[in-house]
Amino acid sequence: MKNKSPLLRSIGVGLATIALIVVYAYGFTITKINFSETRSERRIESLTRILRALAHPHIFDYNYETVDVEEPFYLGCPEGGVESPEIDRSGAFILLSSWCAEPGETITVEGYNFQANSSGPINFIGFSAEAPDGVAIPLDSFQADAQGNFAIEVKIPNRTVKEDPQALRATGRTPVGAPMISRDAKITWEKIVETVFMALLATTFGTLIAIPISFFAARNLMSDIKIPLSNIALALVGWPLGIWLGSKGNKLLVSALAPMLDNLLWILAGTIIFPLLTFYLFKWIFGHQGEDEDGKEKNKFVEQIIGVLKSLLMAIMVIGSILFVANLFLWIGDYLTPNEEVPLYFMRRFIYQIGDIVNMLVAGIAAIAGGGIVGGLFGKWGQFISESLPATTGKIVNLVITPLAGAAIAILIMNGVNWFYQFNNPAITLWWPGGIGAVLGLILALVNSPKKPLPVGIIFYGIIRTILNGTRSVEALVMAIVFVAWVGLGPFAGSLALGLHTVAALSKLYSEQVESILEGPLEAIQATGANRLQTIVFAVVPQIIPPYISFTMYRWDINVRMSTIIGFVGGGGIGFILQQNINLLNYRAASVNMLAIAIVVASMDYISSSLRERFV
Repeated sequence: MKNKSPLLRSIGVGLATIALIVVYAYGFTITKINFSETRSERRIESLTRILRALAHPHIFDYNYETVDVEEPFYLGCPEGGVESPEIDRSGAFILLSSWCAEPGETITVEGYNFQANSSGPINFIGFSAEAPDGVAIPLDSFQADAQGNFAIEVKIPNRTVKEDPQALRATGRTPVGAPMISRDAKITWEKIVETVFMALLATTFGTLIAIPISFFAARNLMSDIKIPLSNIALALVGWPLGIWLGSKGNKLLVSALAPMLDNLLWILAGTIIFPLLTFYLFKWIFGHQGEDEDGKEKNKFVEQIIGVLKSLLMAIMVIGSILFVANLFLWIGDYLTPNEEVPLYFMRRFIYQIGDIVNMLVAGIAAIAGGGIVGGLFGKWGQFISESLPATTGKIVNLVITPLAGAAIAILIMNGVNWFYQFNNPAITLWWPGGIGAVLGLILALVNSPKKPLPVGIIFYGIIRTILNGTRSVEALVMAIVFVAWVGLGPFAGSLALGLHTVAALSKLYSEQVESILEGPLEAIQATGANRLQTIVFAVVPQIIPPYISFTMYRWDINVRMSTIIGFVGGGGIGFILQQNINLLNYRAASVNMLAIAIVVASMDYISSSLRERFV
């Protein structure tokens, strides 16, 4: 291949340079870059005022001795000028270089006989019919010398000229006594603690959910999972059925236990008896697993039914135990938390909230347990069809069950879509999706061999990664707006938003770490005949603990900083009060907020670095 001539190369470089200049020129236009605004006197004055206020955080308060001196001043000089007023010089007084001035002019204010080293603002006082007592407009601040005198130039504000006299007021303040923590500093402390714990809870719960999800979102763990079509189809039919049965069963169990859950003695007895029975039942089931009475081979169908009954009994006992423990926590919390003034109120409230959370999750636990039991049973039947029946018979069975599974899944998906868009049309939510799902299932059954397993693991991996990418693409700020509408203003909404975003972000980081583990330990453990769970526990987990710890600490640091932003939409924390102070132009209070944020972020960075150095 011949090299380009120098002329063509030069032309190419020139055209690329011109294109780059055009891109940046258009970028300047789009972003409305205008440096003449930065030289505007008004902009510079505003910037100076804000930066000076930010440099003086309002951390301490003092008791002040205050002296107010006010003299009349005309905005707009009448014909003939203005005579100097009579000045009482027995105490503090001010003299003006001119007792009238046009808007925007500069005059000199001199003060005498103020307290030594006192300081304070000089305000223009504008009187009107709407404000008979006057509206104070800050002009500047003065600092008196050891003799109590000062001289300062101030600029008259641009206001409408008035015939009636306005005023200039100098307020001298001298601190008395020891400094006190300001109200702004106290509020900042409360909100920064709130911010740290928002981030802590969001990181904790987000991590607990992200860890199991990360294994399903790791390609190297999911790519080799392959299941026969009959197994998949029957499991897809069994899971929705099991979820429905689990929900109904939970309602029946709650109704049956309701009289006991309303009585403290029964709650105490159930909290002891149900967990004990669950323990012995668990020990009995797994203690007899694999035993073969009289050496006879058991009927697989009967064995599966017995397994389902054991699982169902175990689920009932576990859910009953959870209900009793949750209601005990509710009773303790309700009894111990009538008054917020009692010591350790937060611990008692925590007990109540834990009971409430567990009680709320029982229905979901029962539904998932039902889905797992029925879906697992149906899946075993599908595995039996694939392994034991002839290929022709298996094909016929697949032609029946796969369209049913496709129709069921399509109907469920469309009903979920209907919740958002409210079609409320059976043709759209039932018949069309059911028909399309059945056709797709029929086509899959026709083209697939009943003995050939399908790569369901990689499909599930793709679904999980898509959900995580979609969730992560939504900023926590937007999530906070949604949660504020759900649970109201405050840190609870912020914690939920941060927690959800943490799940999506950490699941991605964790899964990518799982994908980068060494294959040697994996192959060694698998060579011993270990199952998938044993492989993960002994070959995967030891390799991922250090980076998981590092990612978790880093995410806590991120959540502390993000909680500042979500406070702007009512998500609680320091951001909420920071927004209020900025909106009220209270930059000294905002400076305290920003100083607290900087200290916490720096401290978090130091703590996380120390922990990573020690444990990672």
